[in-house]
Amino acid sequence: MDAKRVTANLPADLLQDAMAVTGEGITETLVEGLKLVRRSGAFKKAMRLQGKIQLDVDLEESRERRRR
Repeated sequence: MDAKRVTANLPADLLQDAMAVTGEGITETLVEGLKLVRRSGAFKKAMRLQGKIQLDVDLEESRERRRR
């Protein structure tokens, strides 16, 4: 993993609360938060496509599982 060292002023209470939720240290907690921000951006981008893509999918057929 390529890493970048940063210096940031963060609200101490927000950082402590986030670390309590993740149960991890500062770096791991910040990485998790950044992943959530990235995921949120991808979700927003996908939502902007809503209604613009035409899919022809047979839901009943796609729900069937092949038996092995």
